[in-house]
Amino acid sequence: MIQDATSIASPFYYAGLMGIAQKMGLKTIAWAQGIGPLNYQTTQFLARQCFKGCTAVSVRDGRSAEIVAKWNIPFTLAPDPVWALETSPVPGLWDLPAPRVAVSLRPHPQLTPSRLATLTQALISFQKATEVFILLLPFQPIKDLEIAEFIHQKFPDNSKILTVEDPRVLKGVFRGVEMVIGMRFHSLIMGFAQECRCFAISYDPKVSQLMTDLEMPGWELSELPEDANLISKIWINNYANGEALLSDKIYFFRERALIHQEVLHSFLEGIVD
Repeated sequence: MIQDATSIASPFYYAGLMGIAQKMGLKTIAWAQGIGPLNYQTTQFLARQCFKGCTAVSVRDGRSAEIVAKWNIPFTLAPDPVWALETSPVPGLWDLPAPRVAVSLRPHPQLTPSRLATLTQALISFQKATEVFILLLPFQPIKDLEIAEFIHQKFPDNSKILTVEDPRVLKGVFRGVEMVIGMRFHSLIMGFAQECRCFAISYDPKVSQLMTDLEMPGWELSELPEDANLISKIWINNYANGEALLSDKIYFFRERALIHQEVLHSFLEGIVD
């Protein structure tokens, strides 16, 4: 994703890599991209030049499509490819206590020690009230594992850390989950794709956009309530009364997401030819 909201250095890095490849005469593709916000003229210019040099461009949301259209660059719009990702069985998942709730948090400057402590206390209260088993999912273990371990230590008998490398197996975890509490963008997509109720904690514009597009309950991380009991009560209500996506919507997103595969196959065929 090319955006400068979380770091102005990010667009320079990603656009720079593509720019170097293009200068070397290599073909590049912007595949299943999320674009924006781009708040600076410099980052807007870099991104526009980068995408103009691509052989093919596909984007994953309407806001990104509007930006590329404004740049007069041909593009394909389809939902995130993870909607169409196949699932694989998860060894030992069904031996764990049920019902289960998945939690996927990640480090962020706004996830202060105080906020993490509040979320952890809310999870403890939520678990006691619902008697669910908490699956802590570090999507990027090198970044997320420390947070998962911190939470797990607070109620080790009623939680487990699952570190999964294969994304198909990771998506398979959500087949055995009733609800997802997630910061990670793809934890929420995987949850909805597997008919889970979802609750978002947004640290990034792409998560906020997903919340808007899917009418998903949640908070901006910067606006997280300070009252752990309030957080717990809202999670309990979502667990009891929240709604998963309708099956026909899930099918629509899955089928549409396959369009990204078609874009990639066409690109690769062009290289071979």
